Amino acid sequence: MIILKTNRELQFMKRAGRVAANALKIAGEVVEPGVSTWEIDRAAQKYIESEGAEPTFLGYGGFPATCCISVNQVVIHGIPSKKQIIREGDIVSIDVGATLEGYVGDNAWTFPCGKVSEEAQRLMDTTRESLFEGIKAAQPNHRLGDVGSAVQRYAEARGYSVVRDFVGHGVGAKMHEDPSVPNYGTPGRGVRLLPGMTIAIEPMITEGTYKVKTLDDGWTTVTADGKLAAHFENSIAITPDGPVILTVADR
Repeated sequence: MIILKTNRELQFMKRAGRVAANALKIAGEVVEPGVSTWEIDRAAQKYIESEGAEPTFLGYGGFPATCCISVNQVVIHGIPSKKQIIREGDIVSIDVGATLEGYVGDNAWTFPCGKVSEEAQRLMDTTRESLFEGIKAAQPNHRLGDVGSAVQRYAEARGYSVVRDFVGHGVGAKMHEDPSVPNYGTPGRGVRLLPGMTIAIEPMITEGTYKVKTLDDGWTTVTADGKLAAHFENSIAITPDGPVILTVADR
């Protein structure tokens, strides 16, 4: 069931989105050579809790951390660790959510560690821009297929693949609500977008195959061919005037 949000609820979601976006920015600022993914996670958790919010991911389905931190060929759901040290040239995808006043903000970004290769930078740029293509397509009375198609067209036209096994989602009082929001699709197909809908659009784009596999820890999901992946996400609201991003940092 898709839950349409009132204007009052959207204000709550903007406040939760602000905390999530600030946490993501803070985590990204920690990314540098020699830092562990655990240290990045702790910085985000410390900020979220200082705002009186809760880390949405911590304990969700048994996930043991505040952030999913996915490095290089890891697509999503990387588990932070004191043993995993970020190196110059890595690309680091950080996905983090914050729950405040009963509502969730959910966002992700892929950060470069120091100087990265031209290929890695191009992948990150394409994934980021595919997110904004999807957001632009999320107009009232359009359909979910328009959103997924916009992401897919942008990424595939540049030689990349779109992960199929994981998709975006509705977001609100719960992190995962209806509807599912694929990053691929057919224009004019799927659920109609109505004012009050709130969704998380999150392209996961790879250098090679779109196929992925999950490791034995039950969480860490990597590209099947070991090539790089990037991940960007915003929570947005559908309004009569068009899409509004809910996960916006203070600066």
